[in-house]
Amino acid sequence: MKNSEEPYDYIIIGAGSAGCVIANRLSEDSDKKVLLIEAGGSDINPWIHIPVGYFKTMHHPSTDWCYKTEPDEGIAGRRLQWPRGKVLGGSSSLNGLLYVRGQAKDYDHWADLGNKGWSFDEVLPYFKKSEDQERGESKYHGVGGPQKVSDLRLRRPIAEYFIKAAIQSGILFNEDYNAENQEGVAYFQQTAHKGFRWSTAKGFLKPARKRANLEVVSRAQVTRLVLEGNKAVAVEYLKRGKRVIVGASREIILSAGAIGSPQLLQLSGIGPAELLKMVSVPLVKDLPGVGKNLQDHLQIRLVFKTRLRTLNDEVNSLLKQGWVGLKYILTRTGPLTLAASQVAVFTKSNPSVSRPDIQFHMQPLSADKPGDGAHKFSAFTSSVCQLRPYSRGYLEIKSNNPLQYPAIHPNYLSDERDQKVAVDAIKVARKISEADALAPHITDEYVPGRQYQTDEELLKAARLYSQTIYHPAGTCKMGQDEMAVVDERLRVHGIQGLRVVDASIMPEIISGNTNAPTIMIAEKGADMIKEDHRSS
Repeated sequence: MKNSEEPYDYIIIGAGSAGCVIANRLSEDSDKKVLLIEAGGSDINPWIHIPVGYFKTMHHPSTDWCYKTEPDEGIAGRRLQWPRGKVLGGSSSLNGLLYVRGQAKDYDHWADLGNKGWSFDEVLPYFKKSEDQERGESKYHGVGGPQKVSDLRLRRPIAEYFIKAAIQSGILFNEDYNAENQEGVAYFQQTAHKGFRWSTAKGFLKPARKRANLEVVSRAQVTRLVLEGNKAVAVEYLKRGKRVIVGASREIILSAGAIGSPQLLQLSGIGPAELLKMVSVPLVKDLPGVGKNLQDHLQIRLVFKTRLRTLNDEVNSLLKQGWVGLKYILTRTGPLTLAASQVAVFTKSNPSVSRPDIQFHMQPLSADKPGDGAHKFSAFTSSVCQLRPYSRGYLEIKSNNPLQYPAIHPNYLSDERDQKVAVDAIKVARKISEADALAPHITDEYVPGRQYQTDEELLKAARLYSQTIYHPAGTCKMGQDEMAVVDERLRVHGIQGLRVVDASIMPEIISGNTNAPTIMIAEKGADMIKEDHRSS
């Protein structure tokens, strides 16, 4: 332990979307000592707090782990950048701010897989518990919680035309896609408040840091879990080049995300026996599912040139940038409040599908890829992803060096069913673009281009013009089967005193953006930890 000091009750690894929530909830009990360890630094960078600042913080090593996938045959051998937050608030400090819960049937399916307590009716109270909904309290929404949820503070004509075109295409308007039914078109809501990003660091961690029983150690990279037999008892981390070991008397909670959590398990001897032998890590527990079941949402990005001026025109001159900045300073409105997208569409790739299986993110701007500068011409982006992909990837450590990044293999579009949905999704995107409300404003399909027409050509376009939406999940799946890593109470199978609480526990990725569900998982996980230790 740390210089033989008394151990903490709880140690949380990772101050991200989940870790900040857990730190807040566990430290509510003043008798419990809680330690939160984060590899990144504080969230003082002003671009973190300006909503559109993700263009500055993504791919920057001061705030982003800057992961990169291995070459992937499914996307024409390309490697993709996979941003993950390396800062207080984790990915909630540099994500696109979109507040999406997924579909009720997603969670009911988790329960059907044997995960008792995870049906939609059982997780809804946790969504509501964390929420401070700008629109007020309802059956599906809460007020007074730490997580601010608000409407967009930016509207642009091209977005209005897109909504009308979607409706003309047969998609109903649905103002609240987080209520009873997700299907439809609407403006996104975002995790922001009065024009500022509202990360879990701001909503959950900042108020909790006033408590004497919570300690936060930043710029400290955890290198392994210390185990005595099959019990996790301590955590080793590096800070300023020095090795520190701290003990936990009750539990260690791993909230390092869908990449970091399986990586740390593998480095600690918990994972596929064959892999650990290959990289010279002593085996503690053979759990073949650690790092497997990797899922992500792959967006196919269509870009349409327009006659209308779009945000591209507002950010491509110094004078206009100055005006945009001044408007934000004076009113907290305008382009600097832009979330990753303005308009959401949840719909079916074809009529035979029982529930929405594709999602659109419509942006009133365009770039070669997210995080790059805007194009020099007027255009908008209509990106579309499959909500519940069948393809499964994996990640595995390359060596026993904790500072070496793991190999990430998404295996995008490796399943033929995903290939069909990708082709159908492009057709739906084009159908919307050809509707009467939108077509007169479009001059050209810039990406992928009308030269792609047959199904074979559209699949090629999907492989060439797709990007991650930054939703890795599933690598420490919850369940009871041989590939499960945690049980329904998020306890690591066969290991005492250790839980995983983050997006990696999703047995199947939810139908939408993953930040809100991760916060919910953390709320529920914290309650389960309290319940299991109430008598001790």
